[in-house]
Amino acid sequence: MAETEAIAALFKAGDCVRVREAYPIGHVRTPYYIRGKSGVIERLCGAYPNPEELAYARPGLPRQPLYRVRFRQTDVWQGYRGKGDDTVDIEIYQHWLQAQ
Repeated sequence: MAETEAIAALFKAGDCVRVREAYPIGHVRTPYYIRGKSGVIERLCGAYPNPEELAYARPGLPRQPLYRVRFRQTDVWQGYRGKGDDTVDIEIYQHWLQAQ
């Protein structure tokens, strides 16, 4: 597979997504605390080799779309006491995201 090949982006800015609630063994780039949470695509950052494959000396191809996803803090942290409109942005690869 050519290094330039990439999986097509499924989402665009403004799309509502949910992070897959999966807990595989091994290297995972998606933070544990964000799995199962819903957010909004802020932007497509580009397509990059999958770091979950690179960690095991595999090529990580085809390249995976990487998104910046915005989450409301109140949706992420139970009992969050900050301002109601506080957010956190997290970069997440497409294979972790589901349309909502």
